[in-house]
Amino acid sequence: MSDVQLRSYSVRARYDGRRAPQVIEEASFEAAAVAFAEDWPHPEADEASVAVLVQDLGSGREHCYRIDLDTGEAQPCG
Repeated sequence: MSDVQLRSYSVRARYDGRRAPQVIEEASFEAAAVAFAEDWPHPEADEASVAVLVQDLGSGREHCYRIDLDTGEAQPCG
């Protein structure tokens, strides 16, 4: 049995007001951001990354990550 506790996060692309946020259950903000980006539809072939806003539904805390769509690497938005 794993000791990892999943939390519920509301996740959306930072600059995409067309799609509703998704509720994703993951162990961390970063893991939720990467899970969201894995299903991200690539609207533009030259788009190399997406900025993702992740809000913890329990605490209301929010973080932003930029996800490289080729490698899946996540870095805080700057």
